[in-house]
Amino acid sequence: MQAAWMVAASLFFALMSVCIKYASPYFGPLEIVCYRGAIGIVFMWAVMRSQKVSLRTTVPMMHVWRNVIGVSALVAWFYAIAHLPLATAMTLNYMSGVWVAAFLVGGTLLLGRLSDVRRQGPLILAVMAGFAGVVMMLRPTLEQNQLFAGLIGLMSGLMSALAYIQVAALGRVGEPEARTVFYFCIGAALAGGIGMRFFDTHPLDTPQALWLLAVGILGALGQLCMTRAYTRGATMVVANLQYSGIIFAALFGVFLFSDQIPPIGWLGMATIIASGMTATFLRSRALPNPPAESH
Repeated sequence: MQAAWMVAASLFFALMSVCIKYASPYFGPLEIVCYRGAIGIVFMWAVMRSQKVSLRTTVPMMHVWRNVIGVSALVAWFYAIAHLPLATAMTLNYMSGVWVAAFLVGGTLLLGRLSDVRRQGPLILAVMAGFAGVVMMLRPTLEQNQLFAGLIGLMSGLMSALAYIQVAALGRVGEPEARTVFYFCIGAALAGGIGMRFFDTHPLDTPQALWLLAVGILGALGQLCMTRAYTRGATMVVANLQYSGIIFAALFGVFLFSDQIPPIGWLGMATIIASGMTATFLRSRALPNPPAESH
């Protein structure tokens, strides 16, 4: 049953990406982030009420830093979804697992622990394979003059990895997951709202605005399912099943948007999934149980 929760979460996040793709011609990334956060506030407040979780936190600056990098990752991901094939944007964002592994390897190298470096040989190979997959995926985007969007998508994965590390740190100091997600939603709504003052905004009294409502609801449902999966399931199984979201996104992209991904792109996608799953298994020895990530 725990595995089913993770698959359901991946499906909800993939469906959210579909709605973002449909909303993008009518709303900017910051608008979508703002409304995603606003709807998430309502949903997570209800969750906190049901769990009797207090709003009071003793580590406000940790939440501020988590919001800065997490919201930046969200904006970058939404931009990538608007300008890239859906599966490509989803895969680049899910590179966060490989980035975390890369940070672990980099930290070991900086500390000069040669014995640890040798022991982490398989993890280093997994990271190198992941970046080889990125090169294969970005090659088609270069041919279609989408390199900038591809780099933004890659950056979303990097910042998601930093956000993941910060969420893990919040968990270690005793912050409940619901409170962390609630403050993240507040950060998204505020950052998106402030950004909207400097860019063109669009009216909400149109049928297209319903896509924003769907984005918020699907994102909240995905977050709830992911949290339950991580809370009740085997961490390693759950962490690897999140990659099923890439498969869902690929199918939606082909059938709904007629995305054309050449064979080298599919090979790159498969390489990133394999390296991400391998890195998740190997880095579990160095990191605590991963918390549910926020999307």
